[in-house]
Amino acid sequence: HGLHFTSGSRAAAPSPTDGDLTENSTEDGTNNSLYVENGAQVDVTVNGDTDVASWRRTRSARSAETWSGFRPEGGEDASFSDQEEFQLTSSTFALTGDMAHNQAMVHWSGQNSSVILMLTKYYDFNSGRVTESSLWRSTDYGTTYEKLNEKVGPKIILSYLYVSPNNKRKIMLLTDPEVESSLLISLDEGASYQKHSLAFDILSLLFHPEQEDWILAYSHDQKLFVSVEFGRRWQLVHNSFFFFSFVIFLTLTSCLPTGSQYITCKLQNCSDGNKGKPFPGFIIPNSLVVQDEYVFIQVPIGGQPVHYVSYKRSIFYPMKLPKYTLPKDLQIISTDDNQVVAAIQDWHQNDSYNLYMSESRGLFFTLMLESVVSSGGPEGNIMIDLYEVAGIKGVFLSNKVVENQVKTYITYNKGRDWRLLQAPTTDLQGNKVYCEQPYCSLHLHLHVSENPYTSGNIVSKDSAPGIIIASGVVGPELTSTNVSIFITSDAGNTWREVFQEEYSVFFLNQGGSLVAIRHTPLPIRHIWLSFDEGRNWDKYSFTSSPLYVDGVLGEPGEDTLIMTIFGHFSHRSEWQLVKIDFRSIFQQRCTSEDYLTWQLHNEGEVCIMGMKRIFQKLKANVRCVKARDQYISQMSDSCPCTEADFDDYGFERQIDGSCTSAFWFVPSATSRDCITGDSFLNTTGYRKALSNNCTEGKLLKYSPRRQKCPSQAPRGLQLFTSEGTLVATLERNVTFLVFLEEGLGSTTSITVDFGDGTAISYVNISSIDDGVKHIYSKVGIYQVSATATNTLGFDRAILYLHISCQLEQVQLSAPSVAVKNKVVNLTTVLRPSNVGTVTYYWWFDNKTEPVVTLDGAMSFTFSKEGSHTITVQASVGNTVHQDQMTVAVYDYFRSNVLAFSSNLDELNPGVSEWREDVGRVVKSSMVQVTGISEDQLLVTVLPGLPTTAEIFIVPEKRSRQGGMDEKWAHLDQVLSHQIILMAPGRCSVQCAPLVDSSDSGHSGTAVIMLVSVVLMGLAVFVIYKFKRYSIKSTLKMQDVSFKQNCGCI
Repeated sequence: HGLHFTSGSRAAAPSPTDGDLTENSTEDGTNNSLYVENGAQVDVTVNGDTDVASWRRTRSARSAETWSGFRPEGGEDASFSDQEEFQLTSSTFALTGDMAHNQAMVHWSGQNSSVILMLTKYYDFNSGRVTESSLWRSTDYGTTYEKLNEKVGPKIILSYLYVSPNNKRKIMLLTDPEVESSLLISLDEGASYQKHSLAFDILSLLFHPEQEDWILAYSHDQKLFVSVEFGRRWQLVHNSFFFFSFVIFLTLTSCLPTGSQYITCKLQNCSDGNKGKPFPGFIIPNSLVVQDEYVFIQVPIGGQPVHYVSYKRSIFYPMKLPKYTLPKDLQIISTDDNQVVAAIQDWHQNDSYNLYMSESRGLFFTLMLESVVSSGGPEGNIMIDLYEVAGIKGVFLSNKVVENQVKTYITYNKGRDWRLLQAPTTDLQGNKVYCEQPYCSLHLHLHVSENPYTSGNIVSKDSAPGIIIASGVVGPELTSTNVSIFITSDAGNTWREVFQEEYSVFFLNQGGSLVAIRHTPLPIRHIWLSFDEGRNWDKYSFTSSPLYVDGVLGEPGEDTLIMTIFGHFSHRSEWQLVKIDFRSIFQQRCTSEDYLTWQLHNEGEVCIMGMKRIFQKLKANVRCVKARDQYISQMSDSCPCTEADFDDYGFERQIDGSCTSAFWFVPSATSRDCITGDSFLNTTGYRKALSNNCTEGKLLKYSPRRQKCPSQAPRGLQLFTSEGTLVATLERNVTFLVFLEEGLGSTTSITVDFGDGTAISYVNISSIDDGVKHIYSKVGIYQVSATATNTLGFDRAILYLHISCQLEQVQLSAPSVAVKNKVVNLTTVLRPSNVGTVTYYWWFDNKTEPVVTLDGAMSFTFSKEGSHTITVQASVGNTVHQDQMTVAVYDYFRSNVLAFSSNLDELNPGVSEWREDVGRVVKSSMVQVTGISEDQLLVTVLPGLPTTAEIFIVPEKRSRQGGMDEKWAHLDQVLSHQIILMAPGRCSVQCAPLVDSSDSGHSGTAVIMLVSVVLMGLAVFVIYKFKRYSIKSTLKMQDVSFKQNCGCI
């Protein structure tokens, strides 16, 4: 058993996920360790079958802070100040030198062992790491401790303590990876250690439930390692895993670029060739849950998660919830007794869940309780207010929202019937309590823990059946004020108030006695013991000096008669460990004469879950030592079956107690495995609960009726891809999954038509449990269909699959200059040109909402002059590419198309940067030759081949209309003919006739007089810019001539 507690800051040090001491569980599933943190609030802890209580408090602030409604009454133990005080046998040990340490982890292996191991450390919350540590060991039940720092290495900083759940003698210490990454391993309960270096940093550990040397390690960089030698050697299993667990073999979820998959492999050989895929498709990340005989996954289908379950590692089937239950979230609560309890948040719920219970396969679910309170845990987990009472099967407590009030309910038949808790008849002072249901009842806080290492405010124990201790209130609803401690000795039928302040109460002597320690920010010297199930309490002193209590650790196992209280005499002192030995209080071993019997009942009804159960417990005030499992076994007798012992999927219970089918349920629907000619059991609406043991009586009336399997056509055929999407990539395998809800799979043939002219048929649907694979060779949208056929009919399912290839580029084409209020045509060019279905998103200027089209061309009209930005995105599958350009808009302009000789095409790389550079050279040269203002001249080199450009002459911002008309008239005279300029190198440019885009009738554009200066400028630019093409040309400035292969105008 272990305890982990901290003092100082409220913020908790991060602990390894699913590792540390959380996984050090005993065979019955209880934790071997406890984490307690000394913060601003107090948490009561009683952990599993080990007697542990602990709480959190701020050492540095000694104010009268209260926990959950504690009401001070004038100093320590005021309510018991006049009681006789008894002295306990105790001893105190100070952990000298650890005054600065603010965290401690304690392990007590138990099993008749006297060894206690403690790791104390200083956790720096600013840097997020451990900077100091000390290791202590006791061999006399905590009377004295030895400091082992020299033995493990004086410079080594230890961060975590691990213990094998199957062999408590095997200890593992993890060093701080900021200093070094290594493990210290002990095989003799911490007496000696061997150091083993690690090539990775451990984030969490998981121990095998049976093999004591088998360990899985998850690293900070998401790699999974395995050791079969208790950490002495490690082997890499695989990269990119985010869930793993031990079952019979290794179970893990692989995070792949295309999705997540459920993978299994044998621990001894987990190579790629030996990995299995129980579910052939992709699953939602983090949805894999492995509990006992069940495996749960979620599959994305049509944008919604569909929940699947596998029982005993068989085929996965969709979980059958009531038809119109549309879960936003599903949490697996329990898989005990071969039955699944699930909490489901329906589509209309926010802060509550509905509880459902399944049959043995975990496939069909019936409603257990509606509107159960939920809250968020400290690590993003969901906390459901449902508590299973230990020691008595089928008893649960739950907090339910009723008309905006939270009320506590109890069930004795595993959720079949619920009722409110009866309030105590008197309070602690003996005054009568007036509380009438349903307006008033007892309400309990059911949080076991917000931290996986601490308990909350309710506790019960297998070795003390019928006793439940919890904090709560009496009234119309549950509140967090005026909280008292209540106890029941008959499994919740009657309750007594035992404290009007918050106390930590835990079990001693296998539940034969109770120990209580008060929650207070003040130092204390006393604890209280009860030998009559909390009716009377004796006051005991455990220390001569008042102690600020940080935690309590009881001996693990069943024989709990020694415990250790951890604390400080002041907030500047070292840890003080006070060992309390209760053995002197108990004079002898218990005999049969020390016990009495009591019968379990529910408000007088003794037949519960089909049985009458009688338990034994110690008589009041008997002080004897209970041996392990002595006289706690129950006696039982079966009861005749009644309606209360039955329920079934698809049926609803009426006010008179009878069951009728829901409007959406077809009772005659048979199993897909029902073979024609055979018989099957058809439900009557009554299914006996799995844990129910009723016999005879009305059993025959409610039993399923055996009927012949009717000939049935296939129905409920489902078809989807393994990835749960409707998009796939060209030339890659696509896996189609086919499921049939009704109809015999062995006699139903299946045909899958892939929509591309190919189809494949199977004799029966059972032969394609692993899916059907296909590769598409062309992009497009394909209608894929699956047809299930037998002699009575058929069923068909269809999906439309988009096959696309990777889009590499989108290029936007539009005129650089446009006329206001005239339509502008916009086009796009894709590379490659055929990529499948493309969605285009168009943005104009600063508009936030795009125009969405399926066509790569559209028209647009600009209503304002000026510069306008156009942005287009092309989306194919998960790939999106973007292009952008600017359009200048005027009332009118003049333009002309400029054609280059074909030689220039050889130098055109087809990139926008080249076109911009060429356009800039042409524009600069034309400005020099023509004298036209740079603001009036725009040159655009168009994409594609042959290389062409368009020249735009736009109005001056402040022009004198007469002067411009004369200038343009002169230029129009020159450009009224086709101009052909030939250089000696036979490079030419042709100016096409002018295009007049003016509405006002203005004449002429600028004369394109590209004399030798222009030719020289462009040639020099081309030779300089693209010399990688090894153009061997010479430029003779005097003759203005070009060699062959030059680009010219």
